[in-house]
Amino acid sequence: MQHALYRAAKADPNRRFHALFGKVHRRDVLERAWEDVRRNRGAAGIDQVTLADVEEYGEARLLDELATELKDRRYRPLPTRRCSSPSRVPASRGRYRFLRSVTGSCRRR
Repeated sequence: MQHALYRAAKADPNRRFHALFGKVHRRDVLERAWEDVRRNRGAAGIDQVTLADVEEYGEARLLDELATELKDRRYRPLPTRRCSSPSRVPASRGRYRFLRSVTGSCRRR
């Protein structure tokens, strides 16, 4: 599905994916996303939840709760941080990436 969406977006940059929200809460999609996070040794996000925290809580339990919240449209992601200048955050292999803000207040100069 990811590759098909990528091809469709490349073919028509103005295309909107309105029906995509209905697929996000599917169990197979959530399990694939979790596998990708685990394979990449995902770092704690803005909520500071680590892979160890999730494994202790229970992967199946977390995915079930997340699927329910997504399906009922109760999921609200935490707001992104605002910054006055571009912030660098750790990325894989000792590299850094720039923190991007939804508000556009962080721009690379």
